[in-house]
Amino acid sequence: MTDWETLRALADEGNEKALDRLADLADERDDVEALSGLLDEGCERAGEHLTRRAVAANDLLELQRIRDAGYDEAGEVLDRLLD
Repeated sequence: MTDWETLRALADEGNEKALDRLADLADERDDVEALSGLLDEGCERAGEHLTRRAVAANDLLELQRIRDAGYDEAGEVLDRLLD
């Protein structure tokens, strides 16, 4: 297994797979703050994890925040929940 610092360095160099793996690790660690930071960097996988968590918690405001941060699928989920 690759450690967080190595993955972070690879992601900083533009490696998308490393960025996705960071999101997976953050999700496994229940590190929502790290997931939010990764989403702010444009990590789609972080958006997936955060959306899943927001749906499980029925947190519509969080879904809006995730959409506003650039993960459009969260908006689609939010729209379905509001229908």
